[in-house]
Amino acid sequence: MIENLPGYVSITFILTTFLTVGFLIYAIRQKIFDTLPSKILTALIAFWLIFQATLALGGFYQRMDVVPPRVFAFGVLPAIVLIALFFILFRKNFIERLPLKTLTLLHVIRIPVEIVLLWLFQNGLVPEAMTFEGRNFDILSGITAPIVYWAAFRAGRTNRALLTAWNIFTLLLLLNIVTNAVMALPSPMQQIAFDQPNIAVTYFPFVWLPSIVVPIVLFSHIASLWKLYKGQTG
Repeated sequence: MIENLPGYVSITFILTTFLTVGFLIYAIRQKIFDTLPSKILTALIAFWLIFQATLALGGFYQRMDVVPPRVFAFGVLPAIVLIALFFILFRKNFIERLPLKTLTLLHVIRIPVEIVLLWLFQNGLVPEAMTFEGRNFDILSGITAPIVYWAAFRAGRTNRALLTAWNIFTLLLLLNIVTNAVMALPSPMQQIAFDQPNIAVTYFPFVWLPSIVVPIVLFSHIASLWKLYKGQTG
């Protein structure tokens, strides 16, 4: 845990993480809860939450003199590999059966994430570039999610063009903040924010941002775009 950080910051982020996971589990439960890939993913998420918390609480991620940074090698990369494997192995019986509506509404969690990042900046734990006062405009994704949800699914029809454009735009916003976060890590790869680097993600509970929250948001975008490409609007 981070000393002198107001408790409400950590509590808000823990609740946001659980909300993110809850959205994904709800999407799974709607149509495909009893399938093998659903059971595998549910078990892996529970394990990953505990595993990442254990590593962070043990100080594993606070050693930053290695390349690539441990938070990437042991937090982000395995999650990306898992997403790839699910698309390769379970595309038809899992990805294509996820409800597009829930995948769209899930992105409202990006509002509290951005608020937490602002609080972390104000406490010297992330750079300004990672907030909406700097280079991060990802809060627009969360604000527009319910608006797009309403506009795209009203009158019993699905506006594929709107959803496709919005998912691409907000995916780019996600990649922007991820890039800035990686460049601000206090490691041999650091490129920006030398006066106030991105150290929050090496501590619990904020390690869940790159290892849990961002991968779920990324997965939701890719799954949605795949379904829209295949003409599946359910």
